[in-house]
Amino acid sequence: MLMEVTQYPVAVTAPFAQLTVSLSEFSTLLERIYQGPMEQVPWGKVLEKMRMQLHANYVTLILRSPAADRSGLMVNASEHGTTSAGEVSYNSYYYSLDPFVGLPSDRVVTIDEHLGQAAWCSSELYQQFLQPLGVRYVLGADLRTEGGVECRFRVSRKIDAPDFTESEKALCMVLLPHLKRAVDLHSRMDVVESERNVCAGAIDRMLVGMAILDESGTIIKTNAAADEILANKDGIRMVKGGLDVDYAPENRKFQRLLRRATMANLGAAPAVTEAMSITRPSGKARLGVLVRTIPLSEWSNDNRRRPACVIFIRDPERKSQVSRDMVRQLFEFTPAETELALQLANGLTLDESAEELGISKNTARAHLRAIFSKTGVTRQATLVRMLIGSVVPLG
Repeated sequence: MLMEVTQYPVAVTAPFAQLTVSLSEFSTLLERIYQGPMEQVPWGKVLEKMRMQLHANYVTLILRSPAADRSGLMVNASEHGTTSAGEVSYNSYYYSLDPFVGLPSDRVVTIDEHLGQAAWCSSELYQQFLQPLGVRYVLGADLRTEGGVECRFRVSRKIDAPDFTESEKALCMVLLPHLKRAVDLHSRMDVVESERNVCAGAIDRMLVGMAILDESGTIIKTNAAADEILANKDGIRMVKGGLDVDYAPENRKFQRLLRRATMANLGAAPAVTEAMSITRPSGKARLGVLVRTIPLSEWSNDNRRRPACVIFIRDPERKSQVSRDMVRQLFEFTPAETELALQLANGLTLDESAEELGISKNTARAHLRAIFSKTGVTRQATLVRMLIGSVVPLG
């Protein structure tokens, strides 16, 4: 099978002949560029490697440019670590004076080429901000991905250093397409993570415990509700990294469900969605458990630690902590009506709710009539179903 050869545009292929780095050094730079999206400080390692390679005092990747209505976000490699002495000042004020912006897409230029030596050295940004930091020479490129991401790559040198050579510009030019792809990957991962956080937050607010397991039954991740349920060790618990149910007959059924769900993940059986209840030794109401297969995607790789199934656990005795403000906004209740509605939604009778709130039964009935009038229902059961089925639990 013939291997596909990466095709670089002419503007990128020309600098290859000017490279002075070894193949090993170039390989390390590429490795760190693509590892960058997974680092705690994205691209911190490759920026530091480039700083050393280019004999620079700062190498910066501006992931989000500062503006009047938003703060900037930049990753720095400097002689002082990942911080820059002027980062706060730049993000709060000096960004508006920066003339080294709007560069041609995917091209490496120096500030002297872009602005001219005289204009640069007399600029406010240089005179007021960069010269006091010991910066004279700046090299940069603007990256724009097909997904709409725009970021800036900047390298700076001290006043007593030489300007950037053609071979150093060539190195940055050759690395630029790879950095652009890695930035695009980072952006896509960020979108997926944001979506995951939204969904996970909704499940947390609905008081549903969630545990994600791999194909061996080992827990990969749990949410806060699951942690609380498992910590109680009342019906279900964590044992040696997996899940066990207290009573043997129920545990055998639970383990069978897990095996079926993980086998389905491997494609050996249809996807599983099955439920069971779990008895609690404390005598409290049974836990509800749902086991669901997480199917492999069409292009999933062979990874024993990838998610294979998810376990949802619901404790019927846990009371919802919904937002009172949201209930008032949604149904236009008064504060007193809101409190009564929440008590009813948590399973209390009208008399029990009155006692819990410290009001008379007649007052509770008056509030209930007002609630019925505002919601258009005539029965408590219908009211509770309306509250539970609304967007309130998601708030």
